[in-house]
Amino acid sequence: MTQSAASGLTFKSPLLFEQGHAGRSGASLPEAGVPAADPAALFGDLYRAGGTPLPELSEPEVFRHYVRLSQQNFSVDTGMYPLGSCTMKYNPKVNEWAARLPGFARIHPWAPESSVQGALALMWHLERALAEICGMDGVSLHPAAGAQGEMAGLMMIHAYHRAQGRSPKKVLIPDTAHGTNPASTALNGLTPVAFPVGDSGVVDPEVFAASVDDDVAALMLTNPNTVGLFERHLPKLAAMVHDKGGLVFGDGANLNALMGRARPGDLGIDVMQFNLHKTFTTPHGGGGPGAGPVGYKALLAPYAPAGDVVKSEDGRFSFATPGPGSIGRLRAFHANFGMLVRAYAYIRELGAEGLKLSTDLAVLNANYLRVCLGETWHETFEGPCMHEVVIDDHHLHDQHVSTLDVAKRLMDYGFHPPTIYFPLVVHGAMLVEPTESESKQTLDEFVEVMATISREAMEDPEQVRSAPHVTRLGRLDETRAARKPVLRWTPPQPASDPEG
Repeated sequence: MTQSAASGLTFKSPLLFEQGHAGRSGASLPEAGVPAADPAALFGDLYRAGGTPLPELSEPEVFRHYVRLSQQNFSVDTGMYPLGSCTMKYNPKVNEWAARLPGFARIHPWAPESSVQGALALMWHLERALAEICGMDGVSLHPAAGAQGEMAGLMMIHAYHRAQGRSPKKVLIPDTAHGTNPASTALNGLTPVAFPVGDSGVVDPEVFAASVDDDVAALMLTNPNTVGLFERHLPKLAAMVHDKGGLVFGDGANLNALMGRARPGDLGIDVMQFNLHKTFTTPHGGGGPGAGPVGYKALLAPYAPAGDVVKSEDGRFSFATPGPGSIGRLRAFHANFGMLVRAYAYIRELGAEGLKLSTDLAVLNANYLRVCLGETWHETFEGPCMHEVVIDDHHLHDQHVSTLDVAKRLMDYGFHPPTIYFPLVVHGAMLVEPTESESKQTLDEFVEVMATISREAMEDPEQVRSAPHVTRLGRLDETRAARKPVLRWTPPQPASDPEG
């Protein structure tokens, strides 16, 4: 049973496991036509003699349950998703159509190369399109997600240094980096070394110089960085690292602010990962499937992962045989292929000019929000931003209203909250990224709602501190949910017989 805060009425909204009745079914299966087998003899110790307490339901009950769940979720198809650094842009439905073409959707990963030439051709063209967009000499589509692409890039850097007879350990990471950067570094047996960016929000070459020595394996940099600013000194920083024999890894998470306007490879980046679910409109998969191709310069080609596609002189496509220096396979099979189809459809649909326009609109939208939100909210860094803008709860401290309270109140107005408390270098941060998907009307509505919440915090702070009020669930105990999560459904136990 749940209660509507808006009406005060209690209504029934049962979970799937609380529904059903013995004998209900949504399937109609014919008789097997063969003698029944003894399951205990067939499965031995694996056979569950007592069965499982699963619900028995009709098709309408099951279908209504999942539709109800979908209606309780927020999605980019139902509203603005301003999660900064995540680039939650709209996923065009033509991408979904392309990925569902039978010739793509029904391929078996063990199919012989001769029977999947169309799929291999798509991969070959996508590799080259991504390489051109980012100024790289090669691209591997093999990694399963952005974090694994990040891992692959650092593995290639590590392999490169070993091949040179060197063993530098330090990976320099500014404090505006993504949280996965230090983890990927440590998993490679390297040492993450953080350094501050200062009040400007970008890396200062003079400060950076103190960290650069012969033990530097790589600089790991996100550009634009996680406060939404372009690392304008990047070519100079890259030259400093290269002079010491190190390499530069570019975290490609924020590529949506550069696409068609600047190529990381031209700025000194040696290897980078792509997040196809961010820049190239493949879905955020709720943990999977993802796609995180890795682009690299020629000096790292000998160490690229397995799975690159090559084209022979007769026009046929095949998977390349990895060389002896390759970091090898990172996962089973070749890639999350459906994500590759979606990204390729997006690139072909927009073309070079369309990709550039997407970047322009994403940056324009972010700066429009920067100016409009800045009339009410504290803008952390002055001046133009790139694809996202950072504001904070500075002016609400006296009302004891926090960034978390603001995020919860936004839900009451139908907006998904932006990224909060990140980047870590900004106290009470709200990182807002509108992407190019949103219209001026939507942005104006968001600005108006944020101004309303600010006014509410001044006049009736408890209304904001106790939000949300009209969502299906009220404010949850997030600390308890994180420390003592209930990850498994337990069937209700029958009441005991008091006379037994």
